[in-house]
Amino acid sequence: MQEERRLAVLRAIVEDYVATEEPVGSKALVERHGLGVSPATVRNDMAVLEDEGYITQPHTSAGRVPTDKGYRLFVDRLTTVKPMSAAERRAVSTFLDGAVDLDDVVQRSVRVLSQLTRQVAVVQYPTLSRSTVRHVELVALAPRRLLAVLILSTGRVEQRLVELGADLSDEVLADLRKRVNAAASGEIIADAVTALRALAAEPPTPDLAGYVGPVTEALAEAMSDHRSDERIAVGGAANLARYGDSFDSAVRPLLEALEEHVVLLKLLGEATSGGMVTVRIGAEGPFEQLASTSVVATGYGPADDALATLGVVGPTRMDYPGTMTAVRAVARYVSRILDED
Repeated sequence: MQEERRLAVLRAIVEDYVATEEPVGSKALVERHGLGVSPATVRNDMAVLEDEGYITQPHTSAGRVPTDKGYRLFVDRLTTVKPMSAAERRAVSTFLDGAVDLDDVVQRSVRVLSQLTRQVAVVQYPTLSRSTVRHVELVALAPRRLLAVLILSTGRVEQRLVELGADLSDEVLADLRKRVNAAASGEIIADAVTALRALAAEPPTPDLAGYVGPVTEALAEAMSDHRSDERIAVGGAANLARYGDSFDSAVRPLLEALEEHVVLLKLLGEATSGGMVTVRIGAEGPFEQLASTSVVATGYGPADDALATLGVVGPTRMDYPGTMTAVRAVARYVSRILDED
């Protein structure tokens, strides 16, 4: 009973501190949260929580604020996350459904996530090496020139011009298109490249001999383009202005980190599938200089195949339930878009 009551006191302290940005006193807790006990009992509970390292007193006459350990217990004991309103869900869906390509999806995701959470949002572009080939299209531009279009499961589209040594008939083009798709479609990048090069090494018919090599090499080159593997989009840096009272400890190091994409990728961590949201609080993260920063992140991708990570970074004084809900919701919407498109 005492443990549950102290957990309720800790939960109230976290919620009030996040909302008011001020240390929380026992009298305010009793008045605002209807804990059903006297201020004296709450003071005793706060003393125990302080002794156990869950809260701390920043000044001798002030109330208490949560520690990283307190935030951790609060997050671990969350039984429900704050649900999104119908209006929020509708806004997210409408905004993301208007995206026209992968870049647009990523940029819109960053914007909506930063607006929902009032934090810094970070979205990693889908990692090329983990994607599969959805379709290959070959379009004749001239008798000796083709446009090879590669469409990946991430929604990424690559185009390559292919110069041929001889004129290409419509019949041979149709056969080449069919065989290239049979070799590559549905395969992960590495296997698709191997299959295409095998096709070029032993052309199935004499008619294809002069064409299959240049086409498969262009596609293999497009699949080997890893420029996006460490690309990320960042939005909402202006939201850090809300934390002016902790500029030196939390905001300045984070602003500097926003310039280093490798640091942000490591902060986000590995992509996780199955809708699991990871919360790393303060010193739990990989960088000592960002010990006043928390990260809420999850993986996204079609059909629960996590291709990349998106999330939110900000000072430890954040609305964890609301942030976790927003991160999970945006990841699900983005995953659905990639799956459909």
